[in-house]
Amino acid sequence: MAVWAIGDIQGCHASLMELLGKIEFNPTHDKLWIAGDLVNRGENSLETLYYLYSIRESIEVVLGNHDIALIAAYYGIKKSNPTIDPILASPDAKKLVDWLRCQKFLHVDYQLGYCMAHAGISPEFDLGMALRYAKRIEEKLQGNDADIWLKKMFKDGITRFDREASRIDIDRYIVSAFTRMRYCYGDHRLDFDQKGAPTDALREKGLKPWFECDNRKDIDLKIIFGHWSTLGFYHDENVLALDTGCLWGGHLTAARIDSDEVEIVQVECPATMEP
Repeated sequence: MAVWAIGDIQGCHASLMELLGKIEFNPTHDKLWIAGDLVNRGENSLETLYYLYSIRESIEVVLGNHDIALIAAYYGIKKSNPTIDPILASPDAKKLVDWLRCQKFLHVDYQLGYCMAHAGISPEFDLGMALRYAKRIEEKLQGNDADIWLKKMFKDGITRFDREASRIDIDRYIVSAFTRMRYCYGDHRLDFDQKGAPTDALREKGLKPWFECDNRKDIDLKIIFGHWSTLGFYHDENVLALDTGCLWGGHLTAARIDSDEVEIVQVECPATMEP
């Protein structure tokens, strides 16, 4: 048995299948962790979703911002686009969207020593808080009033964690942190505008990657995340970043996480979408 984690697929079905062939993934005895953004922008989002649904017993998925956008489009909250239209037009749309709604925002494996969230874990959260708050929004997304709740999540992201804020604003912070976070200021306020790679100029403005923030709460597990294609592959003792720009003319990356040394395997993606 092998356990592999992969970065953002975004509907690039051919690259996914090439990568799984290269790592000799066998869903009967291997496990696959997917760091979110299964769909959107790539040419074959429906095929990607169908395949992942077919091996659902062998995968662990955390939701990304594009997956949330698909769910919102299904409910008529956000506009669709040509890459997810086939999903919404599929006779299996409800089944696929309901399956997505049941996925996590945070996956934890204490034995392997890893956890996974699409954008990472807020510097305000220790692991217990992160698990509790992830569960909170998972229950909302899976509930009977998911459409009503989700519509409220698409206002501007809340940048600061405040326990005294309204329940909706706290939920908006949690969703934004798990699915959209990249940078934070020294006071742990999040910045959702900067999308480029870290630079000295940004650091001089007080902006650091969330995982470099001063006084970030301790997370005893290594955090796997995606979402940040301009950061690319990054690995240190605390984090493992796996979004390597598959959609943008980059690579789709897999990391084997059940061995002493992290093994990295990549395939080139033929998609060359302009950012």
